[in-house]
Amino acid sequence: MVDFSEPQRQSAAGILINGAYIVQRFVRAMFIPLALFIFKSNKVALLYTAFGLAAVLIISLIYGYFYYRKFTFYLNTLKREFVINKGVFGRKNLTIPVEKIQQVNINQGFLQKLIGVYSLQIDTAGSDSKEVNISAISGSIAFALKEHLLNGERKTISEEKGEELVTPQNLQKETPFIKISAGTLLKIGLTSNYGQSILLLLGFGYAVFHNIKELLRAFDNDHGQVEQFFKSGVTIISVGVLLAAIIFILLATNVIRTFIKYFDFQMSKHQKSLLISSGLLAKKNTLLHPNKVQITEYSQNYFQKKIGLFNMALKQAHAGQQQSEKEVKSNNMEVPGCSPLEKDEVLRMILSKLPQDGTSYKPNFRFMNLPILFSVLLPLVVYLIFYQYLPETKPFYPVAIAYALIASLMIYISYTRQRITVSENFIIKQSGIWDISQEIIEPHKIQSISTSQFPWHKSLDIGHVILHTAAGNISFSYGNYIEIKTLVNWWLYQVESGQKNWM
Repeated sequence: MVDFSEPQRQSAAGILINGAYIVQRFVRAMFIPLALFIFKSNKVALLYTAFGLAAVLIISLIYGYFYYRKFTFYLNTLKREFVINKGVFGRKNLTIPVEKIQQVNINQGFLQKLIGVYSLQIDTAGSDSKEVNISAISGSIAFALKEHLLNGERKTISEEKGEELVTPQNLQKETPFIKISAGTLLKIGLTSNYGQSILLLLGFGYAVFHNIKELLRAFDNDHGQVEQFFKSGVTIISVGVLLAAIIFILLATNVIRTFIKYFDFQMSKHQKSLLISSGLLAKKNTLLHPNKVQITEYSQNYFQKKIGLFNMALKQAHAGQQQSEKEVKSNNMEVPGCSPLEKDEVLRMILSKLPQDGTSYKPNFRFMNLPILFSVLLPLVVYLIFYQYLPETKPFYPVAIAYALIASLMIYISYTRQRITVSENFIIKQSGIWDISQEIIEPHKIQSISTSQFPWHKSLDIGHVILHTAAGNISFSYGNYIEIKTLVNWWLYQVESGQKNWM
């Protein structure tokens, strides 16, 4: 029996967890200076370095012990608040109203798996998720606390009343209605996230190049060898091999990232909430209320359409600019590789029913004017100036022509895919170039509505509208302004006259 009305401490293993986190941050910050120092030092200096690292480890464990002693949490059942007290040098009291909690995550990283503990993270619409993190508690306490926070349990779970104590083993008995197989993860890894993987590879390549240069400089042996290697190795065959290698690495990176994040992905219904679990190296368990999802999105690209798969995102309220982009994204639950039937099942769970057909509105062709001006014509003008005064840029004119054609085609595809569909109960925004996404919101989730119109568009009756929600904005640009104002009046009437809460 667990009584959360009394202050609780973390597991004693939290001493090791907190100490390990401090050591990890220190090593990440000092890795390159330490590596250079070790390579260029004598035995005496290395001995002092070893003593210094041992001192850092001891200090980290001491700090972890005091952090463990000072960290307590409990549930104030009278005020319906979850309270955390923490801090070694400066005390901090964090109070969270239970009704504001929208998501509770139970994670288990590699070190936590070895020790046999879990971390519990609470997400609300107005707090920093890093502040609400219990890094080392037992599985039974973690899952029982999650039940209290999300399902509003006022009484302590008691075996005397015949109620089953919530444990990881009991939750595993839930029958998932979505279970992503390894074959499906492979298909998703091969057909998605190309942009993210390209940026990741570029960052990795730059880091490798920069670190090699730094090591050469450290040994006073930098004579331009790296640059000369790239210049001397550029041929048609080498470029072809390089492109093939990049494509292979890109696909391999996608597949590895997908397996690490979504391995053994399962979604099941647990009482009033959705239970979602996934992860290879770090197991993540999330329990969330469907009515706290603000925007439901599903997307599909050309390859995924051929094999019948969808990617879904369940977007929840976030704290706006108080959170980083990574933290905002962490509030969104992603469901990879859904079949059409599984996608419809998730929509029914979140929206109570499937969105019905409605009236579709498309943008005016002037939607393309500004993108063509700033993304096509302006870069071409800049290139023509360089072409006129820098002879070195003249051989690259085929690249400029190819860029203009590809960019124009992408803008046109974006224009043809843009639309908003409105029915009595749902608003669906479609957009995208490669990945075509459908964002679905219910009118009662709208927080506010903004409309605008450029002065030169008044005679053309063209305007723009933005629907502001707690999970982000949905915009529709270059539509018929009379139709937009009619829709805005209808949505405002639904918000004011409806009885549903936005969360």
